[in-house]
Amino acid sequence: MKQPSLDRLMEKVDSKYTLVIVVAKRARAIMEEGKHEDLAKGVKSVSISLEEISKSTSAYECIPDEHTLC
Repeated sequence: MKQPSLDRLMEKVDSKYTLVIVVAKRARAIMEEGKHEDLAKGVKSVSISLEEISKSTSAYECIPDEHTLC
């Protein structure tokens, strides 16, 4: 699986920090579900998450609280 470019990924989020958090949380969700077809092919969950974000099949929403600014 070819990794998407950083430029393309940065179009989907507001910062590299946000990208890391979103990718990590989605990768963890993929591992917990354990049903993704690419996992059976030996593709790592982080790679799947990056690809989903690049293709906009995975989205995130910033929910402001007392510690965050959106």
